[in-house]
Amino acid sequence: MTNEQDKPQVRVVLTDINAKVVQAWRSAFADNPEVEIVSGSIMNQAVDAWVSPTNSHGRMDGGVDAVIKQHLGAGIQLRVQRAIRAQFGTSMPVGSAVCVRSGAAEPQFLISTPTMVRSAEDVSAKLNVAFACAAAFQAIHMQNAAEPGSIGSVALVGLGAATGRVPAQVCANLMWTGYTLFNDFRFPTYDDLRTTIKAQLGDIDRRPETERARIQPPARR
Repeated sequence: MTNEQDKPQVRVVLTDINAKVVQAWRSAFADNPEVEIVSGSIMNQAVDAWVSPTNSHGRMDGGVDAVIKQHLGAGIQLRVQRAIRAQFGTSMPVGSAVCVRSGAAEPQFLISTPTMVRSAEDVSAKLNVAFACAAAFQAIHMQNAAEPGSIGSVALVGLGAATGRVPAQVCANLMWTGYTLFNDFRFPTYDDLRTTIKAQLGDIDRRPETERARIQPPARR
């Protein structure tokens, strides 16, 4: 894990058609004016990468995933599933992500991160949103390490707030956790990322919905 204080900043856009999610973001990210918050579809965002919440098998059969598949073509699901097999085997754990070429001029990349194992799973009482958001940002670190500057801007929707049934404020707060982690640190593996988040947010079901939690990484080894 490395400190990221000196890294070039990536432009982050949070966009959703759900007014409650947008309002909750404005509250959770009130101290982060650099984050753009937009009411509207991710399809309208001219950025280098879109982040799509998916399931562990990369089946783009519902929600934002299905809309993106329709826009980019059926080949995008094949590329996502090929990347999952190459990196993780039969399925991608929640708290992981893949970054693939979109096949379009804009966005050039699609980052798929699972908020659930199966389609339309209720993840409202779990840490999945924090895992998924942090993993999506970790994928940006990894892509930019492989091709410096290739992702300079990214758009995300409210992860888990639709089919995952995560309350808007909980979604916003957990995405803030993932964003602050992205600003400060880069993990060597997704396993490290999951272990760190779980250790500090394992009692999330007993915390107030309004609480924002900043993850403190373990001491360097």
